[in-house]
Amino acid sequence: MDYVDIMDIPGIKLGNAQNFDGGTGCTVILCSNGGTGGVDVRGGAPGTRETDLLNPMNLVDKVHGILLSGGSAFGLDAAAGVMEYLEERGIGYDVGVTKVPIVAGAVLFDLAVGDFKCRPDKRMGYEACLNSEAGKLSEGSAGAGTGATVGKILGMDKAMKGGLGIFCIKTGRLYVGAVVAVNCLGDVVDPETGQILAGAYSYGDKIFINSEKTIMENSKQENNPFTGNTTIGAVITNGRLSKAGANKVASMAHNGYARSIRPAHTMHDGDTIFALATGEVDADVNQIGVLAAKAVEQAVVNGVKKASELYGIKSFSQL
Repeated sequence: MDYVDIMDIPGIKLGNAQNFDGGTGCTVILCSNGGTGGVDVRGGAPGTRETDLLNPMNLVDKVHGILLSGGSAFGLDAAAGVMEYLEERGIGYDVGVTKVPIVAGAVLFDLAVGDFKCRPDKRMGYEACLNSEAGKLSEGSAGAGTGATVGKILGMDKAMKGGLGIFCIKTGRLYVGAVVAVNCLGDVVDPETGQILAGAYSYGDKIFINSEKTIMENSKQENNPFTGNTTIGAVITNGRLSKAGANKVASMAHNGYARSIRPAHTMHDGDTIFALATGEVDADVNQIGVLAAKAVEQAVVNGVKKASELYGIKSFSQL
């Protein structure tokens, strides 16, 4: 088993676009030949697009793009730019008069960072697609992770910087990678030790507050004004999956959130994971699912470790 560049997965392109003044951005995953898609939404405050279409009982079985975006529900506008980019290149579901690109997406809440009036839009979505042509993707405070923060249980003055994380595993001919924008209400922990890496932090005492313990000991968090946080991500593989299998992989991948985010899947998060399979290699759904969970947990860790201080919010590297 090797750890490799996610750009090595055949048939996949990834790109970021962001506005640092506004404190937001988006990340796109493109599959020009179409890939089998699945999704699992577990948080209580999701913002999503085209997730019903990924249900195995529905008609369309190929996805051409996945959008991960900041901007809360406003950020779903960026999907229009992804669709325009793909349609211009003749990519999409053939309906006779044109080809309709199938672009699924999810958004996170970053309006409390930077300028809340600046949100990912059609232009930014298109720009992210253009940037995917460079074959390079930045982690940390970039793309959908630009305005991401973690540990907001007691408000932004005790929060730390989240970010975009990537991790990819290769075993034999099989690739399984994850792209995650880490923007959780809870803390991010080292999956091996349980040590908090980034989260609610008392800057005066120079200690982590421990969000999970805070929730367990208090029935109400009256000082928490934020109804939206959300960690969003996608698992990408060159394995062959049915739509049902892709949905199962997305479900298993949430184990990566549970191992690295405490707590995960709260009513203040809209935690979502997409799965995208290009179908080039025969593989067992259980194997892909286990590798997906591992890739997700490590992508979450990378998202906070590679984040930079922005907007006065401290990052992992500054503690």
